[in-house]
Amino acid sequence: MGNTTDSTMAGESTSGQEFPLESVLSVFEGRTDQARPLTANDVMEELGCSRRTAHNKLNALVKRNTLATRKVGARGRVWWVPLTGITRDDSAKEHETYRDPEVNTGIADAELPGSGETLEKRRGALRAAYDYLSRNPNATESEFLVEVFPEHPAGYKTADKWWEAIEPALRELPNVDVNEDREHVWHYVGG
Repeated sequence: MGNTTDSTMAGESTSGQEFPLESVLSVFEGRTDQARPLTANDVMEELGCSRRTAHNKLNALVKRNTLATRKVGARGRVWWVPLTGITRDDSAKEHETYRDPEVNTGIADAELPGSGETLEKRRGALRAAYDYLSRNPNATESEFLVEVFPEHPAGYKTADKWWEAIEPALRELPNVDVNEDREHVWHYVGG
């Protein structure tokens, strides 16, 4: 590798050792607790690489849909190998496979009320609303309330309260546009 930029892009540490994406995956595969997510520090310590290299490699694996990530706390982030083989209907599985990695990150980072299991249910409701919009590219607010809320109430007793939490987060996700007319038609502008 000739120049410094090429070396850095390939994932070399300052000592010149390369860290291919497979070596980062081996850190995940070598854990005794396969369910525990890892931090960039975990990868950094295991491989002896720089923090920047760990972050770059982890983010590259997220873009390939090999790893998933989410923000924890004010400045923390964790990564994990997504579960496979979960039984779902084929259309949901197909849609999940081709979702833009930025959408998963946006959902994980969304400002939603609650914590723990409640927060996870609300992220699931946001994902369901996004998926509904991607299948119905010109949806109205009332359609979300009728089609998505009943199956994904996320701890809310009324559809209006549910929408107050989900709507601002949905607005911030990639490929979503809202026509601010009186009908508030939501548009999915992705591929």
